[in-house]
Amino acid sequence: MTYAEQYSEGKALREKCPRTAHATWKASSNRRDPVQQILDAEMGRLPALLPLRHGRMVRSAFTFYRGAALTMAADLSSTPVTGVYVQCCGDAHLCNFGGFATPERKVIFSINDLDETLPAPWEWDVKRLAAIFVVASRDNGLTDVAAKDVAAKCVRTYRKSLAEFSQMRALELWYQAIEADELVASIKDSDLRSRGLKHLEKKRGKSIAEDIFPKLAEQNGKTPLIKDQLPTIFHKDGYAPGKVWSALRANLAQYRDTLPASTQSLLDRYEIRDAAIKVVGIGSVGTSCWVMLLMAGEGDPLFLQVKEARTSVLESYAGASVFPNHGQRVVNGYRLMQPASDLFLGWSHGLENRQYFVRQLRDVKISIRVETFRHPELNLYAKWCGRALALSHVRSGPSAVLSGYMGKSDTFDRAIAAFALAYADQNEKDHAALDRAVRRGKVKAVFEDSAA
Repeated sequence: MTYAEQYSEGKALREKCPRTAHATWKASSNRRDPVQQILDAEMGRLPALLPLRHGRMVRSAFTFYRGAALTMAADLSSTPVTGVYVQCCGDAHLCNFGGFATPERKVIFSINDLDETLPAPWEWDVKRLAAIFVVASRDNGLTDVAAKDVAAKCVRTYRKSLAEFSQMRALELWYQAIEADELVASIKDSDLRSRGLKHLEKKRGKSIAEDIFPKLAEQNGKTPLIKDQLPTIFHKDGYAPGKVWSALRANLAQYRDTLPASTQSLLDRYEIRDAAIKVVGIGSVGTSCWVMLLMAGEGDPLFLQVKEARTSVLESYAGASVFPNHGQRVVNGYRLMQPASDLFLGWSHGLENRQYFVRQLRDVKISIRVETFRHPELNLYAKWCGRALALSHVRSGPSAVLSGYMGKSDTFDRAIAAFALAYADQNEKDHAALDRAVRRGKVKAVFEDSAA
């Protein structure tokens, strides 16, 4: 079809699913208990780490939201949709966006956590992202008027960016990326812009050997080893630091087979020296996640993050993955949704009978401290995330159809912002339920000085 025909097809979808229909949220009468939903999401995880997950989630409504992707997936499944699928993130909250280095050493801004990725209704990502901006705004002391404004700004940028991207030729779109330099340079506040550029240059200038290695490793004689840093980094029971068990070596060999031949050749320059369990984030706590230290020579380290890939939270509602390995599902999502993905991205199976995906650990990773943001900063970040999500969606979805559906007015923006405000209320109720369960001893929680 021509662009005009696709655009008209999108407009026609408004008859089936009016844009204003997205504005409402009302919990169904048979909605499951929110605490039980959290416990359901933990089936098959490492039991010893679950109290840590609960402690991180119960800190605030914001941290609860980060760990409640399964709860929201179930809720979103009851909301109106157009029936158009794209490759979805599945957990599009603002902490899953950030800056990272491409293999060409540019720093771009995109979605950087895709554990839950799956083809699904495009609206689900938009609603999850908009709602987290309301949750974050409230957490930072903003009024609901300001919070709704931030959410609307995110959706408006998504809509306008998607319209822009839909006009591009296929290859032009595929090569499109949001460069961090351009984002920071566009900041109108001169002081904020200056601080952003300095932070970006500082991150870009640090090598793995200078930045990560001193924090995670220590020298034991001639052999560098990963430092135990309880409760978040520790060696597996029964395996002393530096003792790499055979299952890990087999897992590494399996992973190597999923890499391009050129990257296999690069990986072969390194020798594995140590491996330890590394607890990451909030939603992933309790899954089997490892960090491997490999060396190509003295002062020449490589850290690989080995993350367990489980069934996506979306699968019960959007259909099962077509891939036999959930690590492969995640890798496919990265390659579809990111303009450029990590050089060492691959997958494996077999370690403790689990499935994994593998990537470099923190390759010039730039995370945003949203807990320090006021209204202007949240508005700016909402625009960045909205544009990044639009670029990720159009790489796999019918952009002209979606643009036609959303249109040129702010009807869709206002509807999603209204939903975000209502769902933030739901999230606060769910967080309060977990807080009560922890206080009454029904759910065990371990608290740290600070959470990831």
